[in-house]
Amino acid sequence: MDITVPSLINWDLLAYSPPGWGGVLLAGLANTLQIAVGGYALGLFLGIFGAMGKLYGGPVLRDLLEVYTTVIRGVPELVLILILYYAGTEFLNTMLATMGYGSVDISGLVAGIIVIGLVQGAYSTEVIRGAIQSIAPGQIEAARSFGMPPLKILRRITFPAMLPFAIPGLSNLWLIATKDTALLAVVGFTELTLATRQAAGATKAYMLFFLTAGALYLAITLLSTIAIRLIEKRARRGLPEAV
Repeated sequence: MDITVPSLINWDLLAYSPPGWGGVLLAGLANTLQIAVGGYALGLFLGIFGAMGKLYGGPVLRDLLEVYTTVIRGVPELVLILILYYAGTEFLNTMLATMGYGSVDISGLVAGIIVIGLVQGAYSTEVIRGAIQSIAPGQIEAARSFGMPPLKILRRITFPAMLPFAIPGLSNLWLIATKDTALLAVVGFTELTLATRQAAGATKAYMLFFLTAGALYLAITLLSTIAIRLIEKRARRGLPEAV
C-alpha cells in the first residue's frame, strides 16, 4: 500500500514567477548587494581621507574628524539610519528651498548608500589610521631619503605596506555592511530582509522564507570570505607567515 506523506514545505513559493516569490527575493538581494557595495566603497573613500586627515591634517581638521568618528561609533546604527535618512533628506530640502530651488526626492537606493557609507566611513577611518601607524617608520624614512615626493610615498610605500594590517578590519566592515542593509527595512526600502518579510507575511510561510534569506546572507558571507582570503594572500606576498 502506497502512503503519500504531505510535504511540510511548499517549495513552489520560491518559484521565480508568481505565485512564487523567488523573483521578489532575488530583486531584494540585488538591492542589498548594490547598497552594500556602494556604501562600502563610499565608506572606504571617506576612511582613506579621514585617516589622512587625522594623521597629517591640522588641529581643526583632526578635531572635526574626531567628532565624526566618535559620534558615528557611539550611536546605534539603527538610530543613525533613521536620523540620516529622514533628517538628512529634510535638511537637504530645507537648504534647497532657502536657495530658491525646489525639493528633491532622493531614491531609496541613493539614500541607503549614503547612510551606510557615512557609518562605514567612521569605522574605516580608524582601521586605516591604525594600519598606517603599524608601518615600520624606517620604510617611510628610507623613501624620504631617496627624495620621493609625498604622493609617491603614499602610493608606492604607505598604501602597499598598510594593506596587510588593514585587510582584516576592512573585511569585517564589508561583512557588517552586508548585514547593515537589513536595517534599511525600517525606512521602507525593499532590500532582502523587507522582501522576505513581505513574502512571509503574504504566504504565512515564515520558516521557508526566513531560512531562505538566512541562506542567501550566508552565501554572501562565504563567497566574500573566499575573495578576502585571496586578496589577503596577495597583499601579504613576500611577508613572513603569521604563526
